[in-house]
Amino acid sequence: MVLDALLKIKNEIDSTLTLRRSCREGICGSCAMNIDGTNTLACLKSISDCSRGDVKIYPLPHMPVVKDLVPDLTHFYAQFASIKPWLRTQSPIPADKERLQSPEDRKKLDGLYECILCACCSTSCPSYWWNGDRYLGPAILLQAYRWIVDSRDEDTGMRLDDLEDPFKLYRCHTIMNCARTCPKGLNPAKAIAEIKKLIIERRA
Repeated sequence: MVLDALLKIKNEIDSTLTLRRSCREGICGSCAMNIDGTNTLACLKSISDCSRGDVKIYPLPHMPVVKDLVPDLTHFYAQFASIKPWLRTQSPIPADKERLQSPEDRKKLDGLYECILCACCSTSCPSYWWNGDRYLGPAILLQAYRWIVDSRDEDTGMRLDDLEDPFKLYRCHTIMNCARTCPKGLNPAKAIAEIKKLIIERRA
């Protein structure tokens, strides 16, 4: 994998090379970077899948760089926190059981909960490049939809109110870079479309 090559360089050639990595299994999202022109995870990108000759490796595009291959994700994580990504309820906590949901409702979370917040999709999105200060971007909007569609959450109206904004949501132009680059095979553009659909439906 490309991560193995980078660690070999760091261990044997240039110890100052700086990159993030942790799980080596495509779960933590730490080693997200631009490899051979595509945002992906270094631990999942096989060297044999790279083009012949020199392979160009850059930090995630259009993000401030801390050093070498380490982008500053402070703003990205602040945007994630802004959607309040936890179960929001008003009803009393069940005394002797969890908040249950049917298998059908649980299935609605498939394709959403798997997001590892690696930022590959958001940093491949031209709309996020130009409007990242106000547009939440595909990763965060996918996470927002994950909570909107959760049958156990009781704050759907407020969540939709927070997103009904010319910039937070509506800068998405369905370019689909997000779906093409997601290392987990998710489709943030579909989640964004579903949020827009829910906002329209509640106006009816």
